[in-house]
Amino acid sequence: MAAGLAAAACLLASISCNDLVQASRASTILVIERIGAAQGGTSDDPIPTLLNSDVLTNGGVFPDIARVTTRLAFKAPGTSENPASPTSANWITITGYRVVYRRSDGRDTPGVDVPFPFEGGMTMTTIDIGTAEFTLVRAQAKLEEPLISLRNLGGGLALSVVAEITFTGHDQTGAATSADGTIGINFADFADAGS
Repeated sequence: MAAGLAAAACLLASISCNDLVQASRASTILVIERIGAAQGGTSDDPIPTLLNSDVLTNGGVFPDIARVTTRLAFKAPGTSENPASPTSANWITITGYRVVYRRSDGRDTPGVDVPFPFEGGMTMTTIDIGTAEFTLVRAQAKLEEPLISLRNLGGGLALSVVAEITFTGHDQTGAATSADGTIGINFADFADAGS
């Protein structure tokens, strides 16, 4: 009977949380609410959740900036009568991120089929809800294959990818945590404003 109850408890635990959440000793989870992005070289606010990334803008290249919105959630949220509320120990600080690009057809060789993955540094502390900007597409990616071949419609017209972003950090007790988000990107040599 005890073995059956233990097995049931393990099954319920595995259904309610993924392995990464269970592995962290942090009491809070970082939830990605939204990722939006803006085309580099523009004054656009990073709002759209699909980025049309221009590989050549008025003769130059610019990084594309994204904005992430996060919130905290408790692993043990309490009850409706007595909900858990965050303290400063529960705040999560993001200290870095990694971007990996993939295509739906499975052709994902960096520098051939998709831009190279990269890591970036950032500092953002989510107290309850937070937002921060980060580089989604580096300027140098637009000077390398496969994006440079899209210039002036040379060799390709467009490339559509999904950017997978993993944000890493810790809560204020030092417990490591991470959160994943995605955003679609269409790379092309889009018409410049006024042309």
